[in-house]
Amino acid sequence: MIVSLDGTLSSKNGLVKCAFGKNGISASKREGDGTTPAGTFPIREVWYRADRLPKPETVLPCRAITPTDGWADDPAGPHYNQHLTLPSSERHEDLWREDEIYDVFAVIGYNDAPAKPGLGSAIFLHVAREGYPPTEGCVAVALPDLLAILRTLEIGSEIVILGA
Repeated sequence: MIVSLDGTLSSKNGLVKCAFGKNGISASKREGDGTTPAGTFPIREVWYRADRLPKPETVLPCRAITPTDGWADDPAGPHYNQHLTLPSSERHEDLWREDEIYDVFAVIGYNDAPAKPGLGSAIFLHVAREGYPPTEGCVAVALPDLLAILRTLEIGSEIVILGA
């Protein structure tokens, strides 16, 4: 998969519209800067809301999201850029959301081997909001496109995010 600055993502399924960080794509990603990291990253696993969607067709590891799932985004916390169980005193992002952007998402393996505090967290390939507004740093595509992409991914698949 390749994400381009023109707002497209190309995959085995062809070219689709995508959204990325509100402040663009950066080779110097920092926590909270609103950019999507530039580079080549593995796709780690898939999470989905089993109360809203059936398990996605994918060979990647797949987990159902529960109300106690979060993703740590506190650079000073012990679980930075990792899944954590809620409640937690660490600053985090809830994975069980009222909106639909995390109904299904793939974890992009950015800053996770190991995570370096402050370089960015919770970078996902998720469902785009209507009209494709920019994200906080993730890559977002329409739900049908995301489900089609997940069907074609293999263990070891990567996403290439092209920067300026």
